[in-house]
Amino acid sequence: MKYLGLDLGSRTLGIAVSDVSGKFAFGYGILHHNEEYDRLVNDIKNIVSELSIEAIVLGFPKNMNNTIGPKGELSLSFQKKLEEAVSLPIYLQDERLSTKTAHDVLIAGNMSRKKRKKVVDSVAAVVILQTFLDRSVKNG
Repeated sequence: MKYLGLDLGSRTLGIAVSDVSGKFAFGYGILHHNEEYDRLVNDIKNIVSELSIEAIVLGFPKNMNNTIGPKGELSLSFQKKLEEAVSLPIYLQDERLSTKTAHDVLIAGNMSRKKRKKVVDSVAAVVILQTFLDRSVKNG
């Protein structure tokens, strides 16, 4: 099964895609949205069609105490918009610390701060999707 991983930020959407077997996640890119969520949903629909995606994994930011804050509410709202636009399963994946993990990976690779800023959202989407895929393999 081929998955699309999404990390919804306040200005950008990090995107990752899995291989056909659904075992490995890879960075796909970043979309700048400036809170134009309808356009963003349309862009995702095009990617889903172009890449033959079978399911979507959306990062779900929770507070460290497991409550749902404004960013979590935004993800839930975005999930509903996506569900109306695509007839695919959309899974929520806890994304606590995914951006920090992405930064740590990029720092370990000696990437400059300027370059990290350009790719961190896509890497965070990879972390979110790979976490989901790993959990699915264990439980499936």
